[in-house]
Amino acid sequence: MSKEAMSPALSPPPQAANSRSVPPTDAFPGRLQDNADHGDKSEETTPRPKLKPLHWDKVRASSDRAMVWDQLKSSSFQVNEEMIETLFICNPANAAPKEATKRPALPTPKAENKVLLDPKKAQNIAILLRALNVTKEEVCEALCEAFTTMLTNLLCAFSTGNTQNFGADLLETLLKMAPTKEEEIKLREFKEETSPIKLGPSEKFLKAVLDVPFAFKRVDAMLYIANFESEVKYLKNNFEILEAACEELRNSRLFLKLLEAILKTGNRMNVGTNRGDAHAFKLDTLLKLADVKGTDGKTTLLHFVVQEIIRTEGSRLSASNQSTPRTLANPLRDELECKKLGLQVVAGLGNELSSVKKAAAMDSDVLSSYVAKLAGGIEKITEVLRLNEELNTRDDAWRFHDTMQKFLKKADDEILRVQAQESVALSLVKEITEYFHGDSAKEEAHPFRIFMVVRDFLSVLTQVCREVGRINDRTIASSVRHFPVPVNPMMPQLFPRIHALRAGISDDESSVASSP
Repeated sequence: MSKEAMSPALSPPPQAANSRSVPPTDAFPGRLQDNADHGDKSEETTPRPKLKPLHWDKVRASSDRAMVWDQLKSSSFQVNEEMIETLFICNPANAAPKEATKRPALPTPKAENKVLLDPKKAQNIAILLRALNVTKEEVCEALCEAFTTMLTNLLCAFSTGNTQNFGADLLETLLKMAPTKEEEIKLREFKEETSPIKLGPSEKFLKAVLDVPFAFKRVDAMLYIANFESEVKYLKNNFEILEAACEELRNSRLFLKLLEAILKTGNRMNVGTNRGDAHAFKLDTLLKLADVKGTDGKTTLLHFVVQEIIRTEGSRLSASNQSTPRTLANPLRDELECKKLGLQVVAGLGNELSSVKKAAAMDSDVLSSYVAKLAGGIEKITEVLRLNEELNTRDDAWRFHDTMQKFLKKADDEILRVQAQESVALSLVKEITEYFHGDSAKEEAHPFRIFMVVRDFLSVLTQVCREVGRINDRTIASSVRHFPVPVNPMMPQLFPRIHALRAGISDDESSVASSP
């Protein structure tokens, strides 16, 4: 990268960071008096330069609940006034507005002619049968004679469907073959002996299966039981992730630090506008920071905030590690190493909020439908029980009835626990949204949107951290030549190749000097 590409925000001189660091009193008007007695009064009356605006949505204060913004401290972060004014001074451009490009109108989709489903369905069933490699006799025998035994084994183990001849995949495939009501009537009424029409393999297969009493209801019940444990585990895992995501957002010190820095920086950017003097903002603002570019056209407001945060975080870590001996007393080197430490902390925020990123991939409607489907599946088992009692009074039918009753009791208990966990998780999501957005949380279109916003922000933040890290590495490399090589042999050699090279030169010079 050329020197011109290195913006001043990414490599500020050491003295610039503290030259005009003033607490942003605009963000907290109640604390204006803290700084009113300091400085020249004539300087206070001087209008501050107008900066590029940061378009954000203010959050209305809420007095009946605790919010994250209540934890912000007036002195924990100071905006570098000189740097921000240098980078983001407002220069209204007189460039002509771009012409709106007209999008070509999408062609109106032609209405497709509806076709009969029977030929296509018959073809699909034939393909599935070849893939499964089972005959209609095997399917009918399993459904009729082995149904009770298979279900008993399935219920006792709460397996995922891998039992004897039937697994979840086969059961799902059989359900896909289920005929419609009209198709079922036609197949039942068809008499091959008196009809000149010959049935194909698919029709023969379905007709044979339909001779089994409530065959597809049995298959549906078996599939529900086979998948029950995995479905419960899936839902519980998702609700645990939601709870962990809420906990991460509420307790992340670094995320709170970022919000504080953005709030104070944004208030400085918006001085003199109706967007200024904000006490809180919606987290959607996080996605707008990369859109505000500095006068160099490269540095964004997010770059500026990251540089300020890594400087403060690095200083904090350096202060806690004062016992570490320093081999060099170079202010520039110390500052760059300090930033490197801080950058590692900021870049690790994505790992700290790992559950938030997982929660962002979820859909509340889908999860709710899964819970409802799990609870509704009990009706399938109950119906099969009723039909089985009407059909058969043999001993094996009663054993089947007892086994199913045991499953129903366990299933009811599990479903109640899942429904309770769902209620807790959704309540926590609502609370964390209100924790950041206050009363405006009621306007959210999607309950999990807060996780989606943070996930997208973390993605942009990771990229910015990489860019800042590369620029800082180049700055460190360019300053290497200014560091003296240690002459004490007991000290660690920071740059062994340079040390060896210089040692070789010294030996050559001494040999030349000693020669006659």
